[in-house]
Amino acid sequence: MRFEPGRLIMHRNVRNGRIGWVRPARVVLDDDRGLLLWIARDTPVANEVTEAGLGMRAMPFVEWITFRYRLAEGRWNGPPLLKFLPTGAAHSVWWFQDAEGGFRNWYVNLEEPGVRWDDGPVAGVDVVDQDLDVVVHPDLSWAWKDEEEFVERLAVPEHYWVADEKAVRAEGERVIRLAEAGEFPFDGTWCDFVPPAEWDVPDKLPPGWDRPPVR
Repeated sequence: MRFEPGRLIMHRNVRNGRIGWVRPARVVLDDDRGLLLWIARDTPVANEVTEAGLGMRAMPFVEWITFRYRLAEGRWNGPPLLKFLPTGAAHSVWWFQDAEGGFRNWYVNLEEPGVRWDDGPVAGVDVVDQDLDVVVHPDLSWAWKDEEEFVERLAVPEHYWVADEKAVRAEGERVIRLAEAGEFPFDGTWCDFVPPAEWDVPDKLPPGWDRPPVR
């Protein structure tokens, strides 16, 4: 399954069969290397919260798992960013911009390989975010991110969606080696990307954005 450039698709994170977050994104390209997506500032999004409106990071994980959840709609208030999902890889790479629109850093999001779906009017790719991440700076230095959250959640295996800690860390170490060597995609590719002017930001999430996860 390939997505046409310019198409708006739903990039979704799945947690134990539930939707964790939804971020509509424009397809920049989709080829043998993988899927490249663009998320604009102020894009409509949805995030899983408790009935009281609290997100997962607002409390210890052992407390979070005791609540009932709902999906709250809002807007993407982070910087515009590219997301590259390499074909078959257990990670994605994100390009963050600074306030002036220049390249700031890469962000390696460790995740299960994405599974695509296409319902016609709405389509998307579902991933399982494995929480542990790597920040890679323009000088190719790097640092692990969210290790404390990762370890905290691993301590509750019956409720956590990550089954193999060693595999997650090994994937991170593999990508770190690419970064240290300045190999693709850490070779400057797409660092100067500017989206087409005609790519508008949708007013709201399209019907079907919350269809059951495919994984």
